[in-house]
Amino acid sequence: MPVHRPGPVRRPRLFAAGTLLAAFSLLFSLPAHAADTPARGSATMGMGVLAHDGQDGRPSGADATQTEGVDVAGYQGNVAWSTLWGSGVKWAYTKASEGTYYTNPYFAQQYNGSYNVGMIRGSYHFATPDTTSGATQANYFVDHGGGWSKDGKTLPGVLDIEWNPYGDACYGKSASAMVSWITDFLNTYKARTSRDAVIYTATSWWTQCTGNYSGFAAKNPLWIARYASDPGTLPAGWSYYTMWQYTSSGPTVGDHDKFNGALDRVQALANG
Repeated sequence: MPVHRPGPVRRPRLFAAGTLLAAFSLLFSLPAHAADTPARGSATMGMGVLAHDGQDGRPSGADATQTEGVDVAGYQGNVAWSTLWGSGVKWAYTKASEGTYYTNPYFAQQYNGSYNVGMIRGSYHFATPDTTSGATQANYFVDHGGGWSKDGKTLPGVLDIEWNPYGDACYGKSASAMVSWITDFLNTYKARTSRDAVIYTATSWWTQCTGNYSGFAAKNPLWIARYASDPGTLPAGWSYYTMWQYTSSGPTVGDHDKFNGALDRVQALANG
């Protein structure tokens, strides 16, 4: 009687199951932030403030020595400028660009709309120091809405330099490399427009990512981000702030700001 000898052991199902298990392991081993990383171009002024610095109250009451403003970006679409004007907002900044890969599709409505209701307006650039040089981004900004004209109603451009929403907070740069990048941007912007750009930042980010560098304070106005009842400790070198973003949940549009002076001081900054 012939003896049956079993053939080699086959494991097709085990192999398939193992592959599936490996795929699940890879999925769940991805960094937790991967799914939360926003799309390139979606960054806005102050988007990292709540996550990193939190919120601790708001300014109390109206202050006649300060002038209310707002900052807006593409995600807000067509802004109700007449409503904002009626509520006492007298100046506005609109996001113009980010890196060298994004321009705000609502820029015309926001930038010109604020001007048309009587506001003094300007534009800002969200910096991504890990993608291209400071000079390259300054030129991109000027070429896409960041210019300046002495018409009494156009404010100098803003360098929005803050936490990286797409990765490492300091964009993978050392403090000295970050200072060099910012210097490159500011010098190029000045050469293109004749104006010193405003620097928008938060003290905690500035301390972490520039080593609390003080060398820009003599020329570049400070726009401080802090959602609290006062602007708090300022970055090194600046003894006062020019503008203060104090909330991301204000009326009509979320981001509301105080100019550290009456309306004539806003006009003075516009005129240079």
